[in-house]
Amino acid sequence: MRTTWLLFLIFLTSQMACMAQHDPPDNLPSVSDEAFDRELKHLLRFSAPVIGVEEVRTLLGKALILDARESEEYETSHIPGARYVGYEQFKADALRELPRDTTIVVYCSVGYRSERIAERLQAEGFRKVYNLYGGIFEWANRGLPLESNNGAPAHSVHTYNKRWSKWVRNPKVKKVW
Repeated sequence: MRTTWLLFLIFLTSQMACMAQHDPPDNLPSVSDEAFDRELKHLLRFSAPVIGVEEVRTLLGKALILDARESEEYETSHIPGARYVGYEQFKADALRELPRDTTIVVYCSVGYRSERIAERLQAEGFRKVYNLYGGIFEWANRGLPLESNNGAPAHSVHTYNKRWSKWVRNPKVKKVW
């Protein structure tokens, strides 16, 4: 009886893990590094639609861009015009005044934290929420502009920690953690 119960629990746990992880969509945006792409496919649940950096670049000034990293990461640099919302302290109430059909792009370092924030926004009824595939790391890898808190050009990216810094491959970008 105990063995049957244990096997049932193992089966149930594996099924729950499979349900939490979604297969990557067929039309994923490209990233500049194949190993980084594999890491992203492993890391993300694909519970929110993903969008590529080139598409986001065309949306600057037209969509709400939300930075879901922590304040020290945002203060180092961010995508031009991005609004800081954080991750640990994120409050969906701060976006209460927005129409539910507002186009929103959420990003973090690679897309993991922003995916969780995108899920929360979807639960709040926002219908056009996208997760930036590859996050600010891919943005920096493509050499796209970064800005500091005062709006001046920035040339550094906060890589969260040393381990994650390997995914910023652009030699013109200074990595800090």
